Amino acid sequence: MKILLQRFLEDERGATVVEYGLIVAVLSLAIVAGVGRAADAIQWLFSDNSSRLANAFAQ
Repeated sequence: MKILLQRFLEDERGATVVEYGLIVAVLSLAIVAGVGRAADAIQWLFSDNSSRLANAFAQ
């Protein structure tokens, strides 16, 4: 039983999968947040009446 427990504690194969999963989760959250902020900025560019970009498309 002691050998089995020692082997279990030394096994790190699953730790790598967990680390990659955490990295993917954090990157996904960052991408979603970035896309949301970019969409807000683009909407503001086209909705601002004094913007040159909005005036260019209005003509």
